[in-house]
Amino acid sequence: MSLLSRVTAPPARHDVARLVATLLTHHQGARRPAPRTLPGTGAHPVRAALPTGALPTGPTGLGTSAARITAGKTAGGASDGPGTGVPELYCPPALRDDPALGGEVNDRLVEWAGEVGIYAGRLDRVRAADFGRLMMLAHPDTDDPDRLLAAGKCALAEWSTDDYYCDDTTVGSAPDLLGSHLGPAYAALDPAHLPARYAPAWEREMRSDPVRVALRSGLAHLARYAEPSQVARLRHEVAVLFVGYGQEGSWRSRGHLPGVAEYLAHRQINSFLPCIALTDVVGGYALPATEYADPRVRRAVTTAATASTLVNDLYSMTKEHDSSAVEFNLPLVIAAEERCSPREAIKRSAEIHDELVRAFEAEAAALALTGSPELRRFLAGVWAWLGGNRAWHSGSPRYNGT
Repeated sequence: MSLLSRVTAPPARHDVARLVATLLTHHQGARRPAPRTLPGTGAHPVRAALPTGALPTGPTGLGTSAARITAGKTAGGASDGPGTGVPELYCPPALRDDPALGGEVNDRLVEWAGEVGIYAGRLDRVRAADFGRLMMLAHPDTDDPDRLLAAGKCALAEWSTDDYYCDDTTVGSAPDLLGSHLGPAYAALDPAHLPARYAPAWEREMRSDPVRVALRSGLAHLARYAEPSQVARLRHEVAVLFVGYGQEGSWRSRGHLPGVAEYLAHRQINSFLPCIALTDVVGGYALPATEYADPRVRRAVTTAATASTLVNDLYSMTKEHDSSAVEFNLPLVIAAEERCSPREAIKRSAEIHDELVRAFEAEAAALALTGSPELRRFLAGVWAWLGGNRAWHSGSPRYNGT
């Protein structure tokens, strides 16, 4: 299920959502809370931490109930709390909340979506999703709305590929067309250089699809700030994301429910990694390509990306969707493989999320001891991204189904 469809799906009604709400809104508990900044990275110019409770809380729904487990918010909030056996997520707090900055980025992002043609007739949904707020929360080391907008354009263009090619049949998605769509979409990021005789027709083809136009436009904006190696990095991560789209399309077309290991491996490639990869671009510095490619750095960053996307999965339990498409999330595959209740599957999913976040925290802190100043800043930025991503999922009133 695409990000936009998850955000705008209506709230469901069931006790399972009460568990999810508790899981995602209780920040403190008996266990050690996640530190505000990543240990070992030192202080770099970011905003001061928000006081406890400064961000609004409550389930926001980035999702649909893939398992057809009907989930929903309860009036007045969740009644389960610490001591009931429902754990809180281990995740850092957001480093800043600047609603005015987020609103400016969101307004400009919606305007751009209208210009390139994605989500025609549905821009109200784009505005309500408030992706500008996500960029503001996830990238706290810049106040430049244009840099945040560049990252937001790339993200929204990437997510539109999911809607247009994977999920939404009203705009032409179909399993048998997925590969045919994703190939030209990638060419919008990494241009095909054709002989002169064929180039004009190919250019008309590229301009005929709003998703391709959006991908090309987003990358062009980002290139104002990114070095060639950083642009190449994004191309690589989007190519990997498209592989994930193809894998999920294959599951749907053959009615396959993956096991937990297969699903978690999938969530590493079908994740927020293309967004996280832009941490240094938005921050105004460049992580050397050799350090980004280091297997130890790769392991740490992909672990963080998987964890951030599992937050998405958990929030999907608070929404229902009117589509007949087969959907997937971690609680669903755990419940099927381990033959457990939805409650146990949610708890197990939270444990997996926490294990991944703690693994990133430990590995990144170790890397920071010997890495460059840019690597330390990048790893601290990824940690901040985890906190901002979590805050966006839980914090914006626009996602509370009101």
